[in-house]
Amino acid sequence: MMNVTQLQSLESAPQSMLFQSRHDEESRAVVERGITVQSSFNTVCAIEYMKSHNVDPKVIERVLLHPEQRRKSTH
Repeated sequence: MMNVTQLQSLESAPQSMLFQSRHDEESRAVVERGITVQSSFNTVCAIEYMKSHNVDPKVIERVLLHPEQRRKSTH
């Protein structure tokens, strides 16, 4: 569990420090399809889709439950 000091340093960190850069285009495509599944069907379907493609649970939580924390799309 994070303490207050750790949380404050995360909140003040630049966006570039909070997320690792994306290196795997296949994973990117799976995550984007998961987001599409969520908007077309529901969150449970999107979670199951992403889990079946071995997306890290922390990534699933971030992109589906905290859309404001998603990386900006390049298109």
